[in-house]
Amino acid sequence: MNIGIIGSGEMGSCLATYFVKLGHAVSIANSRGPGSLKQISEDTGATAATVEEAMGNKKLLIVSIPEKNIPRLKSLFTELPGDVVVIDTGNYYPNLRDGDIPGLEQDAIDSSWVQQQLCVPVIKVFNSILATSIHHFRRPRGDKNRNAMAVSGDDTKAKELVFFLIDELGFDPFDIGDISQSWKQQPGSPIYCRDISFEEMKKRVDGMGTDWADKRDEITGKRSADEKLMKADYQSYLKTLQD
Repeated sequence: MNIGIIGSGEMGSCLATYFVKLGHAVSIANSRGPGSLKQISEDTGATAATVEEAMGNKKLLIVSIPEKNIPRLKSLFTELPGDVVVIDTGNYYPNLRDGDIPGLEQDAIDSSWVQQQLCVPVIKVFNSILATSIHHFRRPRGDKNRNAMAVSGDDTKAKELVFFLIDELGFDPFDIGDISQSWKQQPGSPIYCRDISFEEMKKRVDGMGTDWADKRDEITGKRSADEKLMKADYQSYLKTLQD
């Protein structure tokens, strides 16, 4: 499969590594251009590309950049063929990285906003798992210790492709629902960056209900507290993800 990745940070590079190992043709791009990607290309096996090249002739496109930079891509997505599956791996961190984004402050469902900005359907996945978890917790199908990975989106056919890739990577895909339910996998939720089984994920997702308005203050408040802890002591923050 031809896969393009926009974003060469920890998650973008991690996905490039494993998709190449699985036999996919991967191009990776960032805002600084192919010249800045020589080492990443050597490490991952992905082809260094411009953003335009990474988007061309692809079956799957992964957007893995800070939320504040999403609007910069809008013009490039106007010509994207309708059959390209677009994945959003991002998370909104207003205090840590992104600053206040008015559209997100009003709505605060991260991927609903991304979908509106890019004017294409997106599948939310790889946002609620650490890249280190992909490195360390990949397991074959049927393994009793296999963990789940949350997915949400409006396009059922696109989800099927994403489920296939998640299974290839060594995780059980868990369907959160449509993009309006993607808040359940945002920072501050009880499944965010938790290495848990399918059954445990179902229990936690069911416990959140379906009404964002009921949970918004709780989840965004937890996200803000986590941002402060990440700034102060990232290792201590990681320990909180074990519950």
